[in-house]
Amino acid sequence: MKVLIVGGVAGGATAAARIRRLDESAQITVYERSGFISYANCGLPYYIGDVITDPDDLTLQTPESFMSRFRIDMKVHHEVTGIDPEHKSIKVKDLDTGREFYDTYDKLILSPGARPVQPELEGVSDERVFTLRTVEDTYRIKEYIRSSRPKSAVLAGGGFIGLELAENLKHIGMDVTIVQRPKQLMNPFDSDMAAFIHTEMRRHGVKLALGHSVEGFRPSGDGIDVLLKDDMPVHADMVVLAIGVAPDTALAKAAGLELGIKGSIVVNDRMETSVPDIYAAGDAVQVKHLVTGQDAVISLAGPANKQGRIIADNICGGDSHYKGSQGSSIIRVFDLTAAATGINETNARKAGINADIVILSPMSRAGYYPGGKLMTIKVVFEKETYRLLGAQIIGYDGVDKRIDVLATAIRAGISATDLKDLDLAYAPPYSSAKDPVNMAGFMIDNIRNGVLKQWHLEELDSLLHENDVTLLDVRTVHEYNSGHINGFMNIPVDDLRNRIDEIPSGRPVYVICQSGLRSYIATRILEGFEYDAYNFCGGFRFYDTVVNDKALIESAAACGMDA
Repeated sequence: MKVLIVGGVAGGATAAARIRRLDESAQITVYERSGFISYANCGLPYYIGDVITDPDDLTLQTPESFMSRFRIDMKVHHEVTGIDPEHKSIKVKDLDTGREFYDTYDKLILSPGARPVQPELEGVSDERVFTLRTVEDTYRIKEYIRSSRPKSAVLAGGGFIGLELAENLKHIGMDVTIVQRPKQLMNPFDSDMAAFIHTEMRRHGVKLALGHSVEGFRPSGDGIDVLLKDDMPVHADMVVLAIGVAPDTALAKAAGLELGIKGSIVVNDRMETSVPDIYAAGDAVQVKHLVTGQDAVISLAGPANKQGRIIADNICGGDSHYKGSQGSSIIRVFDLTAAATGINETNARKAGINADIVILSPMSRAGYYPGGKLMTIKVVFEKETYRLLGAQIIGYDGVDKRIDVLATAIRAGISATDLKDLDLAYAPPYSSAKDPVNMAGFMIDNIRNGVLKQWHLEELDSLLHENDVTLLDVRTVHEYNSGHINGFMNIPVDDLRNRIDEIPSGRPVYVICQSGLRSYIATRILEGFEYDAYNFCGGFRFYDTVVNDKALIESAAACGMDA
């Protein structure tokens, strides 16, 4: 059996190695147009920021190591320029010599990945405008920084690459501005959770120009101006386009393969394309979202590796199936960790799902054990069924552990209420006896049983103008005086029973505290006195972060300045 693979890195390299482990006699050739067959995409920003100092650490495998261990012919600097499905052949160009030739296959695997989105804007070809996708891109940026010593950079785009690069450029002493068309960074997160990311970025000196569109680039003095729609240009010494990626499927389109959303390659759950004996994996393929069942393109290394393995199994006579992606991801944002899995509240509603949420702010460790840090957890679930839809966590410690538990729960089909029953490891240095994931389950179970009734931030404006409600802050007097929402009366929770007569009867009571715990206790006290009580979802800390972030973004838009 002769197998040709177009593209290495995650999907292609994984498929190649797996095929060899299953079939010692298979003839396997990988064609890769770059000079690197298997490298750590996610590590590229950290090399630019001198966190990773040895460039060899970025290379996971070399053509020589693949040949030595797997007897796989890895041909770098070879670009596949055409596919002839009828004759089961491909056309290849040796980029070093210019020689063109044909090769034939029994099975063909496409793993072309994605290409950076590079819109046709004025000045985009300027030598100070870069993209970051490959090792070669990284070396170009690194060499420019070494030789030109830029002091400032504009990053167009606020996704994974933009944030990681912002941190690393700050690490080497550069002034950094992120320009982003949406009014938030990191689309996997809801805007309220993204507010915590914005706060951390600003705390470390990264300027945010959110809600701005880049219209072009123009040389200015020794640097370059980034032209913004309806605003003043932002000047910098260099620009990196991190607007996003798009499936690199021109080759597949020319060969007549069926394409789907965003021009991605349509595959079935065996990773077979619409053409017999041609498979595809990675950032270029259309998959089913595990939660919504809708078509999606999810550009992450984990799914690409799994898809490569599934292709190898099926080529070698197995029957493996890809069951869908859920978009589990994690990123370090300076001192914070931000992670997400499944779908967020925004996308749940766009998908027509009647979603509800809980937001909690637990400690990462037992409260009495030194070193514990707050985290903010948002869990999204379906109202009628309590199906677990997604989660977002932002914090300093233990975020990765909790998001992986929630990702596993979604994959296993565990209901949101069953989170309370998970038997999770506990010791004071690592968690509480009631883990934060259990706590989310307790809250959702209380909602199901009618023990917890919530109100949300989007209801605040109407409540402030409502005459027949009571707005109650149950924090301490000191906390209240340090900052509160106008219109809320203050009765600390421990004084509530003795001052219950101060609460007008016959009106619903909307309660808030710092994190949501004391206000929940207050609602139970109020319910005991036959009040109709509602607990604020998230607490004052959450409210303060979200509202201040929104004010900064709106102020920046009005003043034409970066927030």
